[in-house]
Parts: sequence; C-alpha cells; structure tokens
Amino acid sequence: MKILVADDHALIRDGLTSVLKAFGADIEIVQAASGVGVESALSKNPDIDLLILDLILPDCHGLELLDNITPQYPALPVVILSAEYDAETVTRAIQSGASGFVPKTAINDVLVSALRLVLSGGVYLPPEALGGNLTLHRGTSKPVSAQTLGLTERQTQVLHLLLEGKSNKHICRQLGLAEATVKVHVRAILRALNARSRTEAVVAANRLGIRAQTPTLQAVNS
Repeated sequence: MKILVADDHALIRDGLTSVLKAFGADIEIVQAASGVGVESALSKNPDIDLLILDLILPDCHGLELLDNITPQYPALPVVILSAEYDAETVTRAIQSGASGFVPKTAINDVLVSALRLVLSGGVYLPPEALGGNLTLHRGTSKPVSAQTLGLTERQTQVLHLLLEGKSNKHICRQLGLAEATVKVHVRAILRALNARSRTEAVVAANRLGIRAQTPTLQAVNS
C-alpha cells in the first residue's frame, strides 16, 4: 500500500509515518510539503492508494487543492487531517470529494480506525464537528426521518448501513441482497438526499438528523 502524506511541517509528516506503520511493514509513505508537491507526487506515483491532506499548505489552501485534484483522480480516497474542524469546513471538504475528515487532536487509534474505514469504502466524519450543527429540513423543528424523504423500509436499512460506513459488498452480505439491487437502492437514496455521491449523502443525512440504526431484517422485500 502506498500513502501520500501532505503537510508543511516535517515533524507532523514524520509522526504520521510512524503511526501508519500500523498498516503493515510493506506500507510505502510518500511525503509532500506543498500543493505543488502533492500534484507532483500524484503525477509520479499513479499507484497511490490514499492521500492524507492538511488544509493549510504554504502555497494553497487544502480545499482549493482538493477541488483541483478530485476531477483528475476521482477514485483516490482523500482524508483531511486538520486543526480546523468546524461543521462548515468539514461539510465543504466532503462536498469537494474528501472521504474523511480527522481533527489533528484525534488520538492515533482514532486516526488509524478512520483510515481503515475510508480504505474499505466508508466515510469518516468527526462527531464533534457535526453532532450539534444539524440543518433541519424545510424549517421544521424536528429532524427528518428516512420515511419522510420517501425511502422504503429496505432503502432505509441501506441508508443506515451507509451511515455506518459500510461498503456495497458489506451491505449485500448483511441484508442478503444482490450487489445490483444495493446499487439501485443507493441511487434512490442519493436522489432523495439530493446528493451526488455516497459522501455527500452521509453529510446530508447527518445535517438532517438521520442517525445510523441497527437494521431490522425480518419480513422486508428487496
């Protein structure tokens, strides 16, 4: 596995390199100290599996860089690691294509768990950033339910598993569905949440107050 670590502080890059050894002895770390360095590293290393990106770089803001590289590398998972983690910044990062956002104050175990989740196809959002900053639907005083969005019971189950960061394959196994069926349900969820991607759907659901719940599997058709 090859991971690109982008931060303007050498001590932080070296510290992350030590933490990332938890992924195995064969992991390869590429470092960059600027936006130009990130773009150069991606160009020279097309096999990079994950980008860990700081928001404050000497030649650009991380979100601006994310806007530039996402169209070029749409399949590359990006995790933002930043001291800034207010709800607006987190939401903006996810909307720009990030698959995760980890505060720099997070302990190493949280960081490793978040990276594992993202690498498995999930999305990691810091609960301290979004938990108390929800946008309610159409000015109502109560959070919206999946049912009020027009989702079926099965689609609601799929949504809850998406909110847990489960990949399509995990959802298939847990709900006993074909992958093609899960993809249909995911597309319906994206439409209901007015989202363009799974990550945007997770952000939208969080903002509406929809929380992951253990799915009830009995007597539900595909």
